Amino acid sequence: MKRGKKYQEALAKIDKTKVYSLEEACALVKETSTVKFDSTIDVAFRLNVDPKQADQQLRGTLTLPHGNGKTKRILAITNKVEEATAAGADYVGGKEMLEKIKSENWFDYDVIVATPDMMGELGKLGRILGPKGLMPNPKTGTVTPNIGQAVQEIKAGKISYRVDKEGNICFSIARVSFDTSKIVDNLKAVCETVLKVKPASVKGVYIKNCAIHTVMGPAIHFTFDGR
Repeated sequence: MKRGKKYQEALAKIDKTKVYSLEEACALVKETSTVKFDSTIDVAFRLNVDPKQADQQLRGTLTLPHGNGKTKRILAITNKVEEATAAGADYVGGKEMLEKIKSENWFDYDVIVATPDMMGELGKLGRILGPKGLMPNPKTGTVTPNIGQAVQEIKAGKISYRVDKEGNICFSIARVSFDTSKIVDNLKAVCETVLKVKPASVKGVYIKNCAIHTVMGPAIHFTFDGR
């Protein structure tokens, strides 16, 4: 693939033969952004897992110490309207919101949280919400009677993750404008989580490789304690 001049200049800053320390990678990633806007910084892990095995379908949430710079729009499906609104939900309602999704093909939000009593109605929209990754799930903390707490945690930097069919997990952990120390803190939190959820049935090397990069920027491979 032919790359542009800015990409080539960024790539020249990376030693392809080197696996950087976590701290080195976080410092270098800020220097390799190739776009004019405040780029997102992503990290990807290639894991030795088989998602076809039930115990290796890694999925969950974690809270980044400094958030990832993204403001998530939250739709709360609940009868606890005042609680969800006070917590900062962008849209709050019950069946009328579900009807809006169905009739207007409405997706002006990033996350749906719901109280358990609403899941019967929400389940009817599984074919619409499921493919978009919007269906609430207890495993990710988006189905809970504590709707206010769920909203606050997401607004504070709580993110969801899920291994794909190839055994990869990707996270957006920061923006280029973040101080390096904050990027390091967030990346450490992600690495600790990936290690913590290692399935007991996985033998041999668990993390095949991991890399950090900006949007449209080159990958920087790194290692960390515990890997």
